[in-house]
Amino acid sequence: MFDRLLDAPLAGEYSENVSATTTTEVAVALSTAPAATKVQAVTTAFAPPAEDSLPEGDYGKMIRLGERIFKETGKYAPRYVGNGLNCVNCHLDSGRKPDSAPLWAAFVHYPAYRSKTGKVDTLASRIQGCFAFSMNGKAPLQGDEIMTALQTYAFWLATGAPVGKPMLGSGYPKLKKAAQPDYARGEKVYMQNCALCHGTDGQGQRTGNIQVFPPLWGPKSFNWGAGMHQLANAAGFIQANMPLGKGGTLSEQDAWDVAMFMNSHERPQDPRFTGSIEATRKKYHDTDDSMYGRIVNGHVLGSP
Repeated sequence: MFDRLLDAPLAGEYSENVSATTTTEVAVALSTAPAATKVQAVTTAFAPPAEDSLPEGDYGKMIRLGERIFKETGKYAPRYVGNGLNCVNCHLDSGRKPDSAPLWAAFVHYPAYRSKTGKVDTLASRIQGCFAFSMNGKAPLQGDEIMTALQTYAFWLATGAPVGKPMLGSGYPKLKKAAQPDYARGEKVYMQNCALCHGTDGQGQRTGNIQVFPPLWGPKSFNWGAGMHQLANAAGFIQANMPLGKGGTLSEQDAWDVAMFMNSHERPQDPRFTGSIEATRKKYHDTDDSMYGRIVNGHVLGSP
């Protein structure tokens, strides 16, 4: 069954509530349709299946394995993780929470063209990228049980989700820039709202071998190729979700400022590094959203 699942473009074969239209067709339609005929966004909240509603048998076991990998990635996928993060650190509530790039929305979004890779990515290649960049590790091969489990978990979470329609709560919120993000203001916001959990040094908190709160910069955090290093992504995530349990309490300007502060610290090198900071920035980071290659406090970010 899992071979069928991974070979299927989407979940139409398995759920009466999911359109049978392939995601390739949807991607083409969305990218080529005139503005007036674009698919209308879903404006009602989507609810994934309840945690206690797992199906029986091998299918349910694979879903459960995917959930465990998602929540404790370093424990269940240690060969592919090179830092102190878990998938759930950026995709809250086990990939369920709206506005934190929920997994159910990702499943029905792919295949899709991504400017980051310059090609149409599948959900599988998107997950592989997360391991390489956000986990600062290496990508599992497509046939690896890790990939099967994560895709099966995503498929199950997306039960009943509409295909080909932008979903309420997908991805991270897109904030408007109220003013130029500022390091000094961001440091103040960080110390007042973030340091309690993530530490004044940004290295998070550990209890034994368990990473309780994730490191936000430094050698055990995501690398310079991860999406969270981009100011817009970080600001949207922070404003909607942080401090943990108090999402929406920071102003949008505070979120921009603390995103600037967080991403103005050193972290592991971008795996796509060309051998030159300048060339790598020009090729992969030539945007106002990236601090890579910029000088902060006398240090060129991304340099050894």
